[in-house]
Order: sequence, then structure tokens, then C-alpha cells
Amino acid sequence: MAKRAAEAADSSFARYMEQNLGSREKYEIGQMVETRIEYISDDTVFLQLGGKSEGILDKAEVLDKDGNLTVKEGDPIRVFFVKAQNGQLYFTKRLSADKTDSSMLEQAYKNKIPVEGVVEKEIKGGYEVKIGEARAFCPYSQMGLKRVEDTASWVGKHLTFLIQEYKDGGRNLIVSNRAIEEALHAEQLAKLKETLTEHSIVTGKVTSIQDFGAFVDLGAVQALLPVSEISRERVEDISKAIKVGQEIRAEIIKLDWNTEKITLSLKSLQEDPWDKAAEKYPAGSKHSGKVVRIADYGAFVNLEPGLDGLVHVSELRGGGKYNNVKDAVSIGQTLAVQVLEVDRSRKRISLKPAGSAEEEAVSQKYMAGDDENDTYNPFAALLKKK
Repeated sequence: MAKRAAEAADSSFARYMEQNLGSREKYEIGQMVETRIEYISDDTVFLQLGGKSEGILDKAEVLDKDGNLTVKEGDPIRVFFVKAQNGQLYFTKRLSADKTDSSMLEQAYKNKIPVEGVVEKEIKGGYEVKIGEARAFCPYSQMGLKRVEDTASWVGKHLTFLIQEYKDGGRNLIVSNRAIEEALHAEQLAKLKETLTEHSIVTGKVTSIQDFGAFVDLGAVQALLPVSEISRERVEDISKAIKVGQEIRAEIIKLDWNTEKITLSLKSLQEDPWDKAAEKYPAGSKHSGKVVRIADYGAFVNLEPGLDGLVHVSELRGGGKYNNVKDAVSIGQTLAVQVLEVDRSRKRISLKPAGSAEEEAVSQKYMAGDDENDTYNPFAALLKKK
């Protein structure tokens, strides 16, 4: 009786193994598999392999340099088979030093599996890289996405490479880090293309500042923030308005994926003062502002950030022979002005100098020709007699 029970148990276990493990696809070491992420635990990523089979991937391989996950459950993923152990199938996105031997290096070369290595020293024409127990050569042209001036800065770094040449049983290896970086760049760019459009609001970090604007890192691409798009106010010194390393939130105002050129604007996210200009500065109202620019045809007076009005040269009394604007006002001067007209559609405000109350009173009496002031205004008196 006990014997029959044991045989039945063995038979049942055999059927279970056949149904759940026997039907698994056989994988060769180094074989590439395109699959999806089934589940992510504290330290493991479980992969779909068909049926009830699951593959295992170390979670550390899908974390960025800050320890953040770069994938989510359901995402497609490309991995390479490493080994079968205790009924589990193990995969990797890249071969690390502890997984690398001569046979694995050959598989990595044939199947284009990324391998990890340490840049040990700079040698003629490039670098010596240690990959497991093997040593490889990486030419200068194949290190990094862009060539750097300080070539020694790569020494000591742990990087990922593709084996481009495998000779003499693995004793002669040529590797490329650039191929990895280009593939990563293309992948990141593809993700950006799915999410970014003109008028998208993005967050990025300022990487460099030039006279014409600032370059902002958006991940796989650098965007330009022109100096004219930083503020509604005129920016005279860009280094005072924005800093390298500063994180900014901006709007994409131009986007060209063919040339990978993106133009940003901070100004577009700021309130446009012209929206309420006519309400705040009605014709006849008086205000005070600073002269910010002088042209042959007049002087521009700043009423508030992003809002300048023009005092035409005909409204200015210069002291010179030719009524030069520069003889009448100077940049930085505070000037009392009166609004003549606000043109919202053309974004123009016409101004004239506003005299003191005493000056205006005298002017009005002068033009009106009051009887009491006829003695002081012979022209007005003469007009009244006529």
C-alpha cells in the first residue's frame, strides 16, 4: 500500500515537472531574449518567459546612478541568458566582472552583450580596459559619446562596453564604450519623442551659459534657452539672471527632432503685462519710469517689468541745436510721463513728458488767455480782441 502511494506521488511530481518545467524553452548561454517585466520585488526583476516560466534579473541592473528604477512592470526589455541554477533561469542586461570568463566573452562578442570593465590606464591610441580577468583595448574615438579634452579623466572609471573584435581566444579584444552610449542616447531620445511636443512644460538643469543664452539638459538632449526668453525684462547680464547647475521649469517654444534642436522659454510662463496694459495705463494717466533705451526717434521708458513706452523725439525738448534725444534725457534717468495711447495689438505705448502741476496750470492759462493774465500773455490778449 505504501509502495503504491509512493509511486503515485512520484508520478504526480513527474507530471508537475513536465507541465511546469519540462516545457521551458532551452536557452543557450549568451542568447538574447526580448520579453516583458512581470513583477519587481525588493531586489529582483521577474521576466515573462511563456507559460508559467519566469526569468530572473538583478534589480540593480535597472537602476540609474541615483538608485531610481528606469523600468516598470509591463515594460518590454531585452536581456541575455546567463545560467540555469536550482530550476531558475538567470538573465542579465550586461555582463559584470563576476559573470565573465573566456566563453562568456565570446558569447558577448557574438551576441552583442554589453560587458562591464574598468579603465585601468591610458596607453598609445586609447585605453587599457580590464574585463573580468581579460584585458581589452578601447580607442580614444570609442570612449564616451563625445570626445573630451582631458583624456586621462576616464582612467579608473567603471564603464560598460561592447566587444567589437574578438581574436586569439579572447586574448586580443577591442571594445567600445561609445556604442553603448549611442544606443542609450537613442533609447532615451525615443522616449522623449513620445512625450515632448511644442508647448510642453519641462524641467531641466542649466549646464552652460553663453552670451546668447543657456544650455539646459533635458536628459537625452540639450535645449537652448535664448537670453531673450529668460525674462519679460531686458536681460543685460545673463550670468546674473541664471546660474550653471540651476534647475529651471520652462516651456518648449520650438522643437525640431531632425536636428535635435529644442528652444525653451521662461518668459512664456510669466504673466504678460500687456494683457492689462490698457487697464493699468489709460490715456491721460501719469506715471514714473526709468529711461532704459535711447534711439534717434525717441526714448523708451520702463513702466514695469516687460512694459516699455516710447516718448517720441517730437515730445522732447533737447538743449542742442538739432533737438537730439540724448540732449534731453539720459539712460537710467527717472522721468515723469503721461500716456497718450496704448496699442495692445502692436504692443506699443505712446508717452510724453508730464510737467509739474504748476507748469500745466501756467500752460493752460497761457493757451486760454485769461483776462487777469492778459498782461502776461500778449498773444492770447491779441487773439481775444480779434
